[in-house]
Amino acid sequence: MSEIRITVNGRRFRVRVPPMKRLLDVLREDCGLTGAKEGCGEGECGACTVLLDGEAVNSCLVPALQANGRKITTIEGLARGKRLSRLQAAFLSAGATQCGICTPGMLLMAEALARGRTGGRAIDWREGLAGNLCRCTGYTKILEAVKEV
Repeated sequence: MSEIRITVNGRRFRVRVPPMKRLLDVLREDCGLTGAKEGCGEGECGACTVLLDGEAVNSCLVPALQANGRKITTIEGLARGKRLSRLQAAFLSAGATQCGICTPGMLLMAEALARGRTGGRAIDWREGLAGNLCRCTGYTKILEAVKEV
């Protein structure tokens, strides 16, 4: 077991983890933040997307030890208190959510794109959100919400 120290949504956590425990599991089990969802467990669906030092990552693929000393933003940290972020409000007004499984990951990926955190290359919204799968909305309303912001 190793101890890691992470800052999640501005709150500091010290957690003892086995060597290959995933960041997704630490967030859900040890931090009590269940917004990041496990869809595929293989980094293909984007339901587990979080921001790691501002960069969008699939938390199901990140060993928790790699997050040691870093800052993480989950969907629970996107709003400011009870005030939704601009993206969250746009998703709500555009009807861009249905079952909600993809929504946290979609919002965090959109947040990373809006901040220009795309690994140094220009990416359009459609391409940027392509790694986040949605089985309900058909993406039209999601793209409308993102364009609104």
